[in-house]
Amino acid sequence: MDETERILDEYARRRTRAGGDEYAYSIPSNLFLRQSQERALAWALHQGALLPLESKRLLDIGYGEGRWSELWLEMGAMPHDISGIELDPVRAEVAKLRHPACDYRVGDASELPFDSSSFDVVTQATVFTSVLDPSMRAAIVGEIDRVLRPGGIFVWYDFAFDNPRNRAVRGVSPRTLARLFPGWRIDARRVTLAPPITRRLARWWPLAGVLEELRVLNTHLIAVLQRK
Repeated sequence: MDETERILDEYARRRTRAGGDEYAYSIPSNLFLRQSQERALAWALHQGALLPLESKRLLDIGYGEGRWSELWLEMGAMPHDISGIELDPVRAEVAKLRHPACDYRVGDASELPFDSSSFDVVTQATVFTSVLDPSMRAAIVGEIDRVLRPGGIFVWYDFAFDNPRNRAVRGVSPRTLARLFPGWRIDARRVTLAPPITRRLARWWPLAGVLEELRVLNTHLIAVLQRK
């Protein structure tokens, strides 16, 4: 089994295991996570001097069901300026129904079907930690570098640590991130309170918020990367 098949099999396994409302925002922990992502993205936009977004072309790698693209739209991006690549056709179909004006493609991020130097911003959210093959990771990095315009920004959001309960996820630490993108400027910070803690404390939002601000128990990295 190659890496692409392995990832697709993992997506199918998760769908079989998950309930229909696993990611619903009516669940307090999911809503807290969503707001955490919004805060992280707002920080990244300011750090990368990306605002306003109205004139920017964006590429969403691993757009899933379109949830991360929704954050870009909330931050002012235009639907016709958002493109995306998603490996899983099941999730891609949901995203296309939600956002028909976006240029969503089904395919492999290691071979992007987009022109070189065509995007102002590229983003990925929890994609790299699902790719365990080093050669595929390197190929995706090369494609990101190819499609970004000179002066373009890459926004990274992903797990900084391994998940001991899920061997199909491999965390990317700040040091590993620097090795993946040698010669790039990287501005990163720890965000997102650990999901197990969030599930227990999300009903007490002030406490969860304070713990997240301390960053000690945060599990993700938000980073803004740019070629030097």
